[in-house]
Amino acid sequence: MKDTGLKDKVVIVTGASAGIGRATAVRFAEEGAKVVGWDVSDTSFADVEREISSAGGTALLRVVNVTHGMAVEAAIADVMTRWGRIDVLVNNAGITRDSQLVKFKDGAVQSVMSEEQFDAVINVNLKAVFLCARAVVPAMIVGGGGVILNASSVVGLYGNFGQTNYAATKAGVIGMTRTWARELGRYKIRVNAVAPGFIGTDMVRAMPPRVVEGMVSRTPIGRLGEPQDVANAYAWLASEQASFISGTVLAVDGGIVIGT
Repeated sequence: MKDTGLKDKVVIVTGASAGIGRATAVRFAEEGAKVVGWDVSDTSFADVEREISSAGGTALLRVVNVTHGMAVEAAIADVMTRWGRIDVLVNNAGITRDSQLVKFKDGAVQSVMSEEQFDAVINVNLKAVFLCARAVVPAMIVGGGGVILNASSVVGLYGNFGQTNYAATKAGVIGMTRTWARELGRYKIRVNAVAPGFIGTDMVRAMPPRVVEGMVSRTPIGRLGEPQDVANAYAWLASEQASFISGTVLAVDGGIVIGT
């Protein structure tokens, strides 16, 4: 089997404490990478560090609010001091604050999506991707190249009821991904996005069974995805096996886009 080229690479994963981020951190560790995990809380850090070490990687876990530019710049400097290079950035951190744009019933407005709901999702899902990429690119240029991987969603491709803010961020991520692929290719920096469908994270599996069943029924392959499915996509896109792929959006969705 061809070497993935990820051994000893320095990989930053945002939102690394749970779900897809955690699975992604462990997946890169399986390739022998040095994994830098960022999250807004250190509650799960001990468990994540243990999993990364058991998988064969080296862990550096830090509390970082990726919506704050100065915090991101300081965290990048911390990585550079520790290892002197950054090879891969996985912009995984994300949140939801769902609401209809305007809920109208019985001749009156019942509720609207608030500015707070809109701004919170924009800050984490879109602004933070910009801040992290902006901070890491100089280090990648000096290091001779790198890979930036951004978390989009199938929602960014076809929209979703009650997710104006989330869909806007995930569509925006696609736009930034394609723009950066054009701008940064000359520096041997590849930029791609992954667009997951319905993934069986703990949060999703805690939903009412009828809701989960509805997700499965809309997925042609007939099951929820697993965090590992998305982690595998990130690892492949970061590897030497994908060395001529940049500016693409890889749907990891069980066929839901073509089934929509």
